[in-house]
Amino acid sequence: MDNVVRATRYAVVTGASSGIGRELASLLAREGYALVLVARRTGPMQELADQLQQAHGVPSVVLSADLASPEGVPTVVDELKKRQLGVEVLVNNAGFGLAGNFEALPAEQQVGMLDLNVRALTALTRELVPGMVARRRGYVLNVASLAAFTPGPFMSVYYASKAYVLSFSTALHAELKGQGVTVTALCPGYTETEFAARAAEHQKARLFSGPMGTSNARQVAEAGYRALKRGKAVVVPGFPNRLSAWFMPLAPLALRLRIAGYMNASGS
Repeated sequence: MDNVVRATRYAVVTGASSGIGRELASLLAREGYALVLVARRTGPMQELADQLQQAHGVPSVVLSADLASPEGVPTVVDELKKRQLGVEVLVNNAGFGLAGNFEALPAEQQVGMLDLNVRALTALTRELVPGMVARRRGYVLNVASLAAFTPGPFMSVYYASKAYVLSFSTALHAELKGQGVTVTALCPGYTETEFAARAAEHQKARLFSGPMGTSNARQVAEAGYRALKRGKAVVVPGFPNRLSAWFMPLAPLALRLRIAGYMNASGS
């Protein structure tokens, strides 16, 4: 949307075209934030922007950008500077996973996963946090995963990328303490979104074939938003998932590898 009225508070949401990102955008709009919606697909974002304008009276900027590409983050940052938008909330939700044997999965997709899940998240945070610190007000919500708490055979790169997101987020949370800016890592378990279809592109893991521990995107988004506003460092939605997050670091590594490998291996 080109004719955006500048608002006092803007929130940037990546991966806003579906799932958790779409739900977080809706929650932020409900709370009066104007939005910068970022994803590759323009159509679903424009539809969402129109809905939020009608429901909550908030404007949205729709930015089509492939954050996994080298040009993705600069495209977003340049647009924010051009429009002179002061960003109060950054939601780094864009990401994907792949299930399958490491040596069999396409190399370019695995490297692309790191580009999106790790590099783009870090770069966008680095670009926007200084402004938040200068204004002494801001929130960053990085979407990690329950996978961040253990290595994951057959989804090794994905699990490692989310471990980075959790480590980076909690360290930055501590680093920014007292400066008016908080960083929260949202660590959901398996959630009903488009993620599973992408992750199972090469292998359908047992993780995606059963209802155990499944949340919906709205529940996850609400838990993440509450934690963001309370300034929590980490939130794991759902009691079974919280129990798992507590147990995994205490369990022997061999046991954790066996459980994660079983869940991530093909169920067929």
